[in-house]
Amino acid sequence: MQTKTFTKTSCGFKNSPSPTKSSSSSRRDSSTRASIHTQVFATNNKSKSKQALVDEVKKCSLITAIKTPYLKSGKIDLPKYDVLVEQQIAGGVQGLVVGGTTGEGQLMSWDEHIMLIAHTSKIYGEDLLVIGNTGSNSTREAVHATSQGFAVGMDAALQINPYYGKTSRAGLMKHFGAVLDFGPTIVYNVPARTTQDIPSEVIFELAKHPNFAGVKECEGNERIRNYTKNGVTCWSGNDDEAHDAKWDAGAAGVISVTSNVAPKLMRELMLGPKPNPKLRDDLIPLMRWLFKEPNPIGVNTALAMLGCAEPVFRLPYAPYDEKTRQEGKKIMETVGLEHFVTSGDAVIRDVRDDEFILLDEW
Repeated sequence: MQTKTFTKTSCGFKNSPSPTKSSSSSRRDSSTRASIHTQVFATNNKSKSKQALVDEVKKCSLITAIKTPYLKSGKIDLPKYDVLVEQQIAGGVQGLVVGGTTGEGQLMSWDEHIMLIAHTSKIYGEDLLVIGNTGSNSTREAVHATSQGFAVGMDAALQINPYYGKTSRAGLMKHFGAVLDFGPTIVYNVPARTTQDIPSEVIFELAKHPNFAGVKECEGNERIRNYTKNGVTCWSGNDDEAHDAKWDAGAAGVISVTSNVAPKLMRELMLGPKPNPKLRDDLIPLMRWLFKEPNPIGVNTALAMLGCAEPVFRLPYAPYDEKTRQEGKKIMETVGLEHFVTSGDAVIRDVRDDEFILLDEW
């Protein structure tokens, strides 16, 4: 594996104010920000009201947390990104989370992040819902990024609870309240990453807000069942539990990693006319392989093997080792290569260790 160092650059809105610096928008009170945003939102989403978009988001059964591919320089590879998105559209995916955990928003500058949301919204906004991951452990940064995301055309926001610097229930309510005013919002609960579970009482209170679309829930199907029976829309955050989440626990669907590589199969699993436990069981080995190490290591490795992305990793992520890659190759061959996204030649590449490029600066 090669480790390379590059001068750090940002893509996109070079003149936009940094969320770490003082700006007029961050000094305004929330009511003024929301009022200004309502005007911006109406300009960029002329055909749909906020409520119509909330309702549309709630109907989505298959949302892909889209991977962000890179050039060897470390910059975002927009041509390959576009191919990935077009394969999602062809596979029947209904929405995308842009710059989420899988898309490595945590490794992007905000300029890169907002650029990618703008790019996706402008080119593909008529084909599927664009959900920008504009959450942060800093309320100020979340407000700034969310206002920019809606200004450049995203349909909805994904908002995580403050991580590492955990807060109280009162703090959670204030944090989410500050971003909910901007537009349709999915709250994201993933305690394995944030170390703080969002209490059900907080979700039920947030659900009273007209812009609350639902919750991406990673704490299992019993939690999802408790929400759905009380009228809260949910998406499973766990691919291996998603089939039962929808068909048994009442979830709207899944925000999926596996659909990056097999969108048509995930559509069949989540949008078929009836439950399909055989397909679920057939896909479980692939799902478990993709999560053998923390996401997005598995999907990044898989897409490099499928030729859909350069074998470039922004550190701290590093690819699966040779043995694990061979395990994945056998799993994909068993499922059937015709079901996977490819670069056009429908083969799984044996990417050598020395072909992977690991970047500590970009």
